[in-house]
Amino acid sequence: MRIVVALGGNAIARRGDPLDSEHQVARVRVAAQMLADLAGEHSIVVTHGNGPQVGMLAAAGEGLPLDVAGAESEGMIGYWIDQELVNLLPDRDVAALLTQVEVKPDDPAFARPTKPIGRVYDEVAARRMIEERGWRMTPSGDGQRRVVASPEPVRIIEERTIALLVRLGVIVVCSGGGGIPVARGDHGLLHGVEAVIDKDLSAARLAADLDADLLLLLTDVPGVYAEWPERKRLIRCIPPRKLREFTFEEGTMAPKIEAAHRFARRPGAVAAIGELESASEIVRGKAGTRIGAQWGSLEIEEVS
Repeated sequence: MRIVVALGGNAIARRGDPLDSEHQVARVRVAAQMLADLAGEHSIVVTHGNGPQVGMLAAAGEGLPLDVAGAESEGMIGYWIDQELVNLLPDRDVAALLTQVEVKPDDPAFARPTKPIGRVYDEVAARRMIEERGWRMTPSGDGQRRVVASPEPVRIIEERTIALLVRLGVIVVCSGGGGIPVARGDHGLLHGVEAVIDKDLSAARLAADLDADLLLLLTDVPGVYAEWPERKRLIRCIPPRKLREFTFEEGTMAPKIEAAHRFARRPGAVAAIGELESASEIVRGKAGTRIGAQWGSLEIEEVS
């Protein structure tokens, strides 16, 4: 089975942990063991989040363009995952690929930036960033954070290269953080843009392009709950059309649901959502939430 595995940000930076290399590599090591187990039975392509890392790089560089910060974080995390997989699977070929993802320059998201990135600024520093750099800010706790556009991914530039590597049996790590945001300008030439692309929507785009059997969205909860924040009714199986009957938390589960819905509408395709440590059980249908047209009705498990 061909699986696109989308690692959530918790795979590299657990909530509350420091953003130093030691802690992040330790988390990558946990994720890599799970990936190695899957690679023993399936063809896998790996994507990952980079929210904390791209924010850290953008804050450190202050004026660093977001496409450059995205490339730096994708390279850094891709290197960690690649190295751990090579250590675990010395007889397998692994490649980490910097991936550009095209967006439309007239995407409405550019006029309505909504994605918070980077550190929290106090009122004085936030005002300075607005005046000096033209940043847009949004309230966050006791301060403000920068908000940027999150446009729709329309094309993965390196898709043919990724597909070629997959056909050759290579484990590919790509499209990290949603990919490096680019758009076409004069004469159709690509250039970077100030944006971040939702990693789950990019993963769904990649999975469709590769004709994957399963889109595996891994996070830090056991699956999708029918009500949130109450965790009493866990959705086990659901057809895509039924997803619209529920409301999901913006910024966390909602993007995963949208990605799962887009992918699972395809004939025979299945999307699954669950926690990192249960990945193998999710693939076997023993854990997590599975979304696909083959389930004609909703199945919910009451949990304590």
